Amino acid sequence: MATPPFDASYGYTLNQLKKVTAPPAPSDFSQFWQNCYHKTLMTQPRPSITDTGRCHKNWRIFTISFHSTQNYLISGWLLLPIDSAPKRGFVIGHGYAGRDEPDFDLPFSDSALFFPCCRGISLSQHPPISPDPIWHVLHDIDKKDHYIIRGCVEDTWLAISSLLVLFPYLSGKLGYLGISFSGGVGALAMAFEQRVSKAHFNVPSFGHHRLRLKLPTWGSGDAVQRFFKQHPKMTLRTLRYYDAANAAEYINMPVHCALAKDDPVVAPPGQFAIYNALHCEKQLLVLDKGHSEYKNQAKQKKLLLNQLDKFFAELE
Repeated sequence: MATPPFDASYGYTLNQLKKVTAPPAPSDFSQFWQNCYHKTLMTQPRPSITDTGRCHKNWRIFTISFHSTQNYLISGWLLLPIDSAPKRGFVIGHGYAGRDEPDFDLPFSDSALFFPCCRGISLSQHPPISPDPIWHVLHDIDKKDHYIIRGCVEDTWLAISSLLVLFPYLSGKLGYLGISFSGGVGALAMAFEQRVSKAHFNVPSFGHHRLRLKLPTWGSGDAVQRFFKQHPKMTLRTLRYYDAANAAEYINMPVHCALAKDDPVVAPPGQFAIYNALHCEKQLLVLDKGHSEYKNQAKQKKLLLNQLDKFFAELE
């Protein structure tokens, strides 16, 4: 990735990042999302899996589809252990670029790993929703109750439902992992989710929108900023209900976060606003950079995987 024409640390020291607080939330924030959650769980996902015939490491590779809200068909991949029944289950999100295949480097070889693609993205493309992040993030942003991010949160909840339909005995042994886009979506989803025991957010997006709208950035955040300049009241009317930092205040499961001190795509103050708002048991790994290649990247990735292996071990 090229060097940004702005300071991707935004002048924040680590100590200052740890003091960023969440913005004020709408008085009905909790009610809005609780209503979304209960309404979503009335949907029967009816998951369907197909064996690809491929294997990788200790996993057999399946494709999987399920029905989400508004009758969207959500697709992705499911990895299952070759030689035993899964002992744990994970729903694993993707960045805003989507994904072309599962993540095969995760240390959960005894687990069912579900990699859903949120509506409009990768295997779940659905015109007229654009798969391009700069347009996807704006889809129905003028309609608070129908904004695309709400649909993606609902897809996440129903991915969890799908795992429990397929493996009901894994109840109480589910984890969630989200990165960037799905880190922010995951924080919104986990705020009122009772079926997941532990979660991990890696450089999560959608934290502290009021700050994000002011700080120079690349990617989907830049698209939202451009739209905000033309329609400030309309944009804030919706985004105030989709702030991952406000959602984090309601999360009661243990959470592990990997947050960057320097990131040109997801501004670090927004990432830390999510972590700082967590009142639950939490762990933090500070990364040198996010959405960038850097000197210690391989070392920090290895450290992260080791931490996740230990963090999620108690799901067994």
